[in-house]
Amino acid sequence: MTASHVAALTARAQDVSSEIVTDILTLVRHETSSYDLPGLAAGLDVLRELAVHRLGRPDHEHRHPGGDCGDTLTLTYTGTAPGHVALVGHYDTVWPTGTLAGWKQPEASGDGREKLSGPGVFDMKTGLAQGIWALKLARESGAPVPTVTLLFNGDEEIGSLSSRPVIEEVAQKADVTLVLEPTAHGAVKTGRKGTGIFEVTVTGVEAHAGLAPQDGASAITALSEFVVAASGVAAPDKGTTINTGLIKGGSATNVVAGRATASLDIRVSSQAEQDRVDAELDAIQVSDPRVRIEIEHDWNRPPMTLNAASAPLLGLAREVAREQGRDLPDAAVGGASDANFVAALGLPVLCGMGAVGDGAHAQGEFVYPDTVPAQTALVAGLLGRLAEPLEG
Repeated sequence: MTASHVAALTARAQDVSSEIVTDILTLVRHETSSYDLPGLAAGLDVLRELAVHRLGRPDHEHRHPGGDCGDTLTLTYTGTAPGHVALVGHYDTVWPTGTLAGWKQPEASGDGREKLSGPGVFDMKTGLAQGIWALKLARESGAPVPTVTLLFNGDEEIGSLSSRPVIEEVAQKADVTLVLEPTAHGAVKTGRKGTGIFEVTVTGVEAHAGLAPQDGASAITALSEFVVAASGVAAPDKGTTINTGLIKGGSATNVVAGRATASLDIRVSSQAEQDRVDAELDAIQVSDPRVRIEIEHDWNRPPMTLNAASAPLLGLAREVAREQGRDLPDAAVGGASDANFVAALGLPVLCGMGAVGDGAHAQGEFVYPDTVPAQTALVAGLLGRLAEPLEG
């Protein structure tokens, strides 16, 4: 695909930008909370219908049951060239069903720039619509296009517990994976922290708080000591953060607590830090030896870095952006995504290929609709460049 093709794709995306925005709003109006299985099922039906409407029936289609999570849908469109690209995006959101009715539209930015807002519009329903349209524009351009597998999962916001095996299988069959998560203020995401959700259970000895407090060993006191010590394991200068987000414990005010629990959110930038955190948390001791501490280590996503396989892919994306007349920066961010899984396999992946906006997981999240054409054309142009397998 030549520079003139990229220019033509960008112009065409501008021509159909109102239709792309209409599709974005269609997806946003169908609420898909990660915990609302009927809403997720209906939302995935809408997403599938939208893809088929814009692209026609896929050559291969499979809906993978999610069990207690939203289903994962794969749609494969055979290309006219040897390459194979996976476009990955999640349709679940953090917003409870019913949020849309009370959603407040944000004010325009200081320069009067229009904002498009709604639950999940930034993270990440705009990316889903842009991905579908990118394939549509690439196919209609007449240039060679690789085989493309669209993967839509409904459990990313709660850890991709059901969809991870499907994501890894699809990525291993493809030459390249592009994840349609939102950008970092226009930058693609080449680095993401690994995430861990650790459950800490402290078992003490119950006793009457007034009659025989000396016979008790407070699980709450011990857990407090543990939490303070755990915070000291964090190393922000190395990208490692530890947040105790939930604490529960005790049975009554006049009983020395026999049990207490805590949930920790841990973020790391490297495997070395992950190993260090594991070891140092396990080594924490509390003052009362009668108390037992158990830690359930659950590293949900490994750290993502710009691996050797992904560097050439970043270079290709930057070439397409230059042909659009702009630079394409990359960024490392604190959040995790399904791209972490792909990077951990040593496979080429770029994340943050979706929306330009802000406010993920916050009331008033928004996208700038004037960026939709260029972002859509960026993915379309990159698909053209990936008509042949990526060379390292």
